[in-house]
Amino acid sequence: ELKDMINDLKKMIKTLQATVDAANKREEALTQERDNLKEEIDLLRKKLFGTSSEKRTIDIPGQLNFFNEAELEQDPEAVKAEDLEALLPEKTAKKRKARATDAERFKGVPVEKKYLELSEEEKLCPACGTPLKEIGEEFVRRELVFVPAKLKVYEYYSKSYECPQCRLQDIPVIKKGKDGRSHMLYGMASAGTVAWVMYQKFCNGLPYYRQEKDWKQYGVEITRATMANWVIRNSKAFFLPMYEYFHRKLLERGFAMADETPLQVLHEPERRAQTKSYMWLFRSGEDGGPPIILYKYSETRAGDNAVDFLHGFKGYLMCDGYSGYNKVPDAKRTACWAHIRRYLTDAIPKGKALDYTQPSVQGMLYINQLFHLEDVIRSKYSSFDAIKKARLEKEKPVVEGFLSWLGQQSPIRGGRMDKAVTYIQNRRSYLSTYLEDGRCSFSNNLSENAIRPFTVGRKNWLFCDTPNGAQASAIVYTMVEMAKANGVNVYHYLTYLLEKLPDDRMSDDELELLAPWNETVKAEIERRANGSNQSYVNCQGAPTTEK
Repeated sequence: ELKDMINDLKKMIKTLQATVDAANKREEALTQERDNLKEEIDLLRKKLFGTSSEKRTIDIPGQLNFFNEAELEQDPEAVKAEDLEALLPEKTAKKRKARATDAERFKGVPVEKKYLELSEEEKLCPACGTPLKEIGEEFVRRELVFVPAKLKVYEYYSKSYECPQCRLQDIPVIKKGKDGRSHMLYGMASAGTVAWVMYQKFCNGLPYYRQEKDWKQYGVEITRATMANWVIRNSKAFFLPMYEYFHRKLLERGFAMADETPLQVLHEPERRAQTKSYMWLFRSGEDGGPPIILYKYSETRAGDNAVDFLHGFKGYLMCDGYSGYNKVPDAKRTACWAHIRRYLTDAIPKGKALDYTQPSVQGMLYINQLFHLEDVIRSKYSSFDAIKKARLEKEKPVVEGFLSWLGQQSPIRGGRMDKAVTYIQNRRSYLSTYLEDGRCSFSNNLSENAIRPFTVGRKNWLFCDTPNGAQASAIVYTMVEMAKANGVNVYHYLTYLLEKLPDDRMSDDELELLAPWNETVKAEIERRANGSNQSYVNCQGAPTTEK
């Protein structure tokens, strides 16, 4: 009986121990889940209330020692020839940007002198009554005057002429006046008027319903539907050939960048209004050629959209971590180090930014150093071969050290550090691709900066009504951003294109003469901008015209 009791007690102990172990595991899992949720709350609070800047300083105490240890552990030969400190460039203090002078701020604005005169009584000497003699002038103050836009309606009439002699012989000869071209724009609007509607929405983010109110202030009623019709029909007819030409020029380049952002289109066939559509951005890389920026609307985010748009492209493709770009067959992916930094920044626990025992802080030290080196190399060298050589000499050891550090990480599953490590590991094969050519981009920041005007405008006009409107938005945004990137006045370039009326019958050589990087076009746009400043000046620096 005692032996049986002992055996029963032993079984009971095992059962109780198993129950305790299971409870401990549950408690550990719940604790980890709680910690993960706390991390998520901290991250959301940081995104909601914290700074959005990604700038980080590399002047942190102990950072240099950390790099020495990492390099020696990864590859002692990498720092055998010279100390890591000697490899690093000298840190120079950034000069504060000088305050712009009035001459710089008002450059190109016509100046009209206003004189403060004396009255006729005051022009007499108070002592003897002798008329005073002018001896000079003195500057008092400077004012910037805004002259509002004006509207005009031009009614064109063709004058007819007849030969009186031929009429007597029953052979009428009649001639009518012509201006050499037909009015081909859609709607009763001049090229400048249509360009102004486009400029207001796609450059200043002013929705059609606000422009509708603005037109009423000038004394005319132009509905938002009318303005939308102007933009859709004229962009499809006259901007689309230029858009397709820019597309062909982009596919000839060896370096490209891409990004995408959600878009809501209300009346897509067989889709709910709440369904997400997407606006894609494709642009040229940092290869020294003229910048090319293209927007593309699609109903989905499927990678096939990138495949179709980049069909025929062969070269390096810089983009974010979206796997859809992997479908582009002949493109060699490069990883965006800014996205990697973003994931590690989010993984830093609250209040632990200077705690070097935190793996996320250690990873940030590597990446901050790479960004610093990239800035110094880009500012020091202009030759792409020199940039490649400097990258291999100074950045490659840091990249290798980062990859060695990455292989040693084993974060707790489900945490932010686990997400960061997983994200980086999935793109490990692309991290060193940018070292192969000095023209490769280090990050995808250029694409994100190029797509930002669309995201800012989207906050104002919120959605597109139809797919035709979304496609027109992509085309007009392309023309606007192409003008900005090539340094020409946006409004005057849109007007210039609507006056030249490019069509699909033009050859590439003819379309090249209308491109914003063409020196003749730049000179013409500058002449128009300076000419319009002689009459009207917008306080934001954008010229206005009589319509």
